Amino acid sequence: MIERYRKFKRQSNWRNQNEIFPDEVFIDSRNLPEFDKERFEGQLERPISRGALYSTVLIFTIIIIVFSFKLWFLQIKNGEAYALQSENNRLHHEVVFSERGIIIDRNGVELAWNTPKENSAYPDRKYIEKNGFSHVLGYVSYPKKDSAGFYYQDYFDGKEGVEALYDTELSGKNGLKLTETNAKGEIESESTIEPPKRGEKLILSIDGRIQEELYKQIRNLALKVGFSGGAGVIMNIATGEIIALSSYPEYSSQYLSNGKEEEIKKYSEDSRKPFLNRVISGVYTPGSIIKPYLALGALSENIIDPNKKILSTGKIEIVNPYNDKEKSVFVDWKAHGLVDMRKAIAVSSNVYFYEIGGGFEDQKGLGITNIEKYMRMFGFGNLTGLELGNEKEGTIPNPIWKADNFNGDDWRLGDTYHTSIGQYGLQVTPMQVVRAVSAIANDGHLLIPTLLSASSTLFEKRKETILPISPSYFQVVREGMRQGVNGGGTAYGLNISEVKIAAKTGTAEIGTLKQYVNSWSTGFFPYENPKYSFAILMERGPRTNTLGATLVMRGLVDYMNKETPEYFGKEAKQQKEEKEINPSDVGGVTETDVPELLPQ
Repeated sequence: MIERYRKFKRQSNWRNQNEIFPDEVFIDSRNLPEFDKERFEGQLERPISRGALYSTVLIFTIIIIVFSFKLWFLQIKNGEAYALQSENNRLHHEVVFSERGIIIDRNGVELAWNTPKENSAYPDRKYIEKNGFSHVLGYVSYPKKDSAGFYYQDYFDGKEGVEALYDTELSGKNGLKLTETNAKGEIESESTIEPPKRGEKLILSIDGRIQEELYKQIRNLALKVGFSGGAGVIMNIATGEIIALSSYPEYSSQYLSNGKEEEIKKYSEDSRKPFLNRVISGVYTPGSIIKPYLALGALSENIIDPNKKILSTGKIEIVNPYNDKEKSVFVDWKAHGLVDMRKAIAVSSNVYFYEIGGGFEDQKGLGITNIEKYMRMFGFGNLTGLELGNEKEGTIPNPIWKADNFNGDDWRLGDTYHTSIGQYGLQVTPMQVVRAVSAIANDGHLLIPTLLSASSTLFEKRKETILPISPSYFQVVREGMRQGVNGGGTAYGLNISEVKIAAKTGTAEIGTLKQYVNSWSTGFFPYENPKYSFAILMERGPRTNTLGATLVMRGLVDYMNKETPEYFGKEAKQQKEEKEINPSDVGGVTETDVPELLPQ
């Protein structure tokens, strides 16, 4: 025992003195253990320190605390909200498209309606396939989705025509549908939680039969003669209801709604401007159709007695105020001899209206200020209130207008003469014309036109303006317009036995070389008890042509006499054999009624 202790002591002392013996260094390499050093065999391992253990425990403790807090936050504090959100992830809210209201004419004929579409959430919008309706109806754009399949436009958007004008009423209100899906996205159940509300039915004042025929008559004459376009409108002179409104050429409501790019491109490139609604947005030189309004102005201002006769030798001559050796000549379209106001309207004498418009010798004239006053009184130069689209106001020339457009040039007597017969800078729309002539027919009630039928729930009789003109003066003008039809006047092509018509025609030369004309026909019927006014325009036809707007109205009247005689005050439909209209019996563009300034 003592010996072992001594040996241990010696070993301890050696280790303490760091003494290394040779037999401990030079080990026999043959006796080395077979360690796999790539697996770190035979290497000394250091024990994990207490600090590392404490750090590991601390980290895991923090993780447990954080996860415990998050679990409490999700399950306890906000558990109910997240449960609802989770449920909503299975429940999808989808829009249920309302059915757009249908559009019908005054007789109940459908003009625009809806048809089911396969595998789609909303129906197709369909339009009547007949010609002549697009500028009235307009078109729609469909709901639109983004690339992810979500609707960024969840409604039909009315574009142009009554689709735009009454878009709110036609649209209705979309509903809401709840769809439940499983984890695979498969639909398990559906339920409508808010039903859609269908749009209102729109009853138009338009008579589809007359609308189609009016367009047909305008188109046929334009293609036959070479007019670039045309427009026509018929209005009820008591209510302002529009019975027909046609503009040629037109576009297709169906093509535009369906986005037919090739067809839309053709429309855009068409020089005849099919997108232009000529009834409200086309402005045209009126020519002689404004003469009745000059006559009413002259009577109201006591410029002339309607029975006074003025001699038309075919021209009047005015001495140049700056050189008494020079004269300016203003021509009539023919020599009419002595004419009073009624005959002057009937034969459309330029000389008569030169004199009452601008004055001549002992005959006093209205002057440009009063001319503008009465033109505006009848609605020219202002919007009619139809609100159908991009309506234009037109232009009434005056000294300020001339100075602005002709580098400060002064207003001259010749300018007044030109304006007195509807030339110079005067521009009007067919809608303004039909509204103004209705005021002649109904003794001065200037109405606001509407495309709604009086039977529609949306119809409201709009405020009318009562013009401060004596009914006796209106009667003089009406008699003159009737003479224009039955007394060998410029509108004699409308002299038919089936209905008495009062009318005034007009022809305005246009173009830098005056090689084109606008042809007008306007008036009202039946003459004894007026019900409807009309305005027809044929745009930019060859000057040499003798057929114009009167031929269009004659064709329409013949059609109405056979197919819609109720507009002529006839109760029973009268069946008659169709007869071909002979243009020589109808007349047309027979007056040029355009002044030419001819130096002598």
